[in-house]
Amino acid sequence: MILEGFVTRDGAIIQDAAQSVQPGATYRLHPPLPAAPTPLGEDIGLDIFYEDPYLLVLNKPAGLVVHPAPGNPDGTLVNALIGHCGESLTGIGGERRPGIVHRLDKDTSGLMVVAKTELAHTRLSAAFAARDLTREYKALCWGVPNPASGRIVGDIGRDPRERKRMAVLTRNGKQAMTNYRTIRHFRFAAALISCQLETGRTHQIRVHLAHVGHPLIGDPVYLRRRPALAKELPEPVRDLALDFPRQALHAEILGFSHPITAVPLHFSAPPPADFLALADALQTCG
Repeated sequence: MILEGFVTRDGAIIQDAAQSVQPGATYRLHPPLPAAPTPLGEDIGLDIFYEDPYLLVLNKPAGLVVHPAPGNPDGTLVNALIGHCGESLTGIGGERRPGIVHRLDKDTSGLMVVAKTELAHTRLSAAFAARDLTREYKALCWGVPNPASGRIVGDIGRDPRERKRMAVLTRNGKQAMTNYRTIRHFRFAAALISCQLETGRTHQIRVHLAHVGHPLIGDPVYLRRRPALAKELPEPVRDLALDFPRQALHAEILGFSHPITAVPLHFSAPPPADFLALADALQTCG
């Protein structure tokens, strides 16, 4: 609800109502228009890797929001899916998130599976809950993990100081486990790593890597200050890494059993051009 200002008894309008509320004040309120209960289909191109009557697998670009939410009422993956699949998708798994089994952050690219029937949705959701699938990500992080491979364990929940962030918590968090492997490093400033999820918590890879001191390059939420290691890079490469406009994270591999036929399915999508360009630039540093 938007508070434009309020009118005092003498008729004066005060804009900073939050700090000027007085007894007897009259508020002028502008309620937002109600959102449509069901998202509408939109003609948004999809990079589809596989599709049958029960599901589809797609490669989501960075910058595309998965489902409608405050601030993103349309132009989302859900709108694109309804536009592609038609009304048959509406309501599967929920009114506002039809077909969505799992999600990727807006600025994370990569593979997702979408259910096209209620039975497929139920079984795929169960597979994700049981961790009966393979999910592997490529990431570019600051610093070089030591040891070169390992397992990060730490319960994740809302940061009690900043509710828009997640954090590793000692109490009231949900169990989270991330396996990582260093593919190559660039001096000691950065590394290309592979991450496999054992659980699927909100921002899990981003939170876990920041927690162990290796935040993702470009992460607008968990990279809180200019990394000291950036000085190890030559200026053009350093500027490219510091100015990278999103978290350098891509869901590269997705494998699961088909929810109806039980046939094993395995998909791989290379990282997008911006990720590869950054990795190539870092590679020139040795």
